[in-house]
Amino acid sequence: MTTAGNGHVVLAEADSAPYGSLRQRPTSRRERYAMGKALRKKVPRSALGRWEVRPDRPDPVELIRQSHEGRLDWLVPTRVARMVGSPYGFLRGSAIVMAADVAALPATGITPVICGDAHLGNFGFYASPEGELVIDLNDFDEAHPGGWEWDLRRLVASIWVAGRENGSSEQQCGDSVASCVRAYRDEVVFLADEPLLMRSYNRLDVHRLHETATEKTLRAEIARTARRARERTSDRALPRFTREHDGKRQIVEEPPLITHVMRAEEDAIAEALDGYLETLAPHWRRVVGGYTILDIAHKVVGVGSVGLRAFVVLLEGSSPDDVLFLQLKQARRSVLAPYVHGESAWHAHQGQRVVEYQQALQTVSDPLLGWTTVGDFQYYVRQFRNMKGTIPLDAIDSAALTDYAGIVGHLLAKGHARTSGASMIAGYFGQGDNIEQAMCRFAAAYADQTEVDHAAFVAAARAGRLPIEKGALDKAGSAFRP
Repeated sequence: MTTAGNGHVVLAEADSAPYGSLRQRPTSRRERYAMGKALRKKVPRSALGRWEVRPDRPDPVELIRQSHEGRLDWLVPTRVARMVGSPYGFLRGSAIVMAADVAALPATGITPVICGDAHLGNFGFYASPEGELVIDLNDFDEAHPGGWEWDLRRLVASIWVAGRENGSSEQQCGDSVASCVRAYRDEVVFLADEPLLMRSYNRLDVHRLHETATEKTLRAEIARTARRARERTSDRALPRFTREHDGKRQIVEEPPLITHVMRAEEDAIAEALDGYLETLAPHWRRVVGGYTILDIAHKVVGVGSVGLRAFVVLLEGSSPDDVLFLQLKQARRSVLAPYVHGESAWHAHQGQRVVEYQQALQTVSDPLLGWTTVGDFQYYVRQFRNMKGTIPLDAIDSAALTDYAGIVGHLLAKGHARTSGASMIAGYFGQGDNIEQAMCRFAAAYADQTEVDHAAFVAAARAGRLPIEKGALDKAGSAFRP
């Protein structure tokens, strides 16, 4: 056993033998379940519901200002504008704040690979390598070994905040959080008894999702989102994102969100993509190697990622209608890392960290995931248009939110159980609703805290402490920024 950066004991988390040997018999499931059950004495399940502002809590505004260091200065006002729009928008962009908060809270010390930013909006559709539409966690910039409670706390807090912004009552928000935690428990208990390989095969495609959803409004939104996602492919993007210019197809600029890069930077990115090919499996290396770069542009994405370097690359295959869009996204150290292993470096390449932990958490992943380095910056690479889509939270009512919360709770548990610790987590949960009740208390309290922090963030922007796009403060308070 070792001690985490937050002072909690980190248990041996693997459910299988250590890497590098098939000769060592792992601890039995029965023993691991008992170990998890025994943790209830050290960390009572009710303790997971605690939230109070500790005297030494870092200033959230200052933490976010620190997270802006190293970002592109001219895009920071866009990021701030997206965060002032609503408490939910603020929560999306403040993973650094919540990481500092949850790392100081009671935790079991069971540390699978976690998403690190498991809010409600970071689940969505994408294409499997076979071209089927699946749903899973879909953002891994902060992925890292860490407490399973950290992910679950962020997810339930986001559900409560989203519910409030959608007009749900406090009781309805509580029902949604309970649905999420109950589904998480049921899935991790189920998978703890499954063979290790079966855990790795478990996935949720759009057909099973439609059958799983019980609310008519959610079923309708799933169908609508799935239709749109299936249209988000490279060939469908061609007319929208590109145009012919002097006999060459180029990406259309939309300043400040899409802008072309300078020639020197374009050459550096092109060279780096040759290095990226070496990180792919041999078959996919040959496939992508058959394309040629036509154009490269900088493209702003998301909320938390705004200001980090991100590029879209247009490539052409054997004919003008055979196109591929790749995306390079800058990868930095996970916000969780300081609370797990302090200042020491576990990962030599942060892009590689993102890719490998994404593949660990997702049942199926983009086959073109890889990593590279451009100058002093590390990146991961993925397909830009591979049928991505997200359920719009402002399009579902309270009953649908409760239904959807159960689905994402299931998906989060599946990801954690794929990596390690499932039997111990199951033993800690047990059969009762203790953790459901605890997480409801935490989610409500942290939703209150998020509203307080958002108000302080808006005040800081009004006072000029944070740069912000002109006119954005006039819209502060509106829900669900894109």
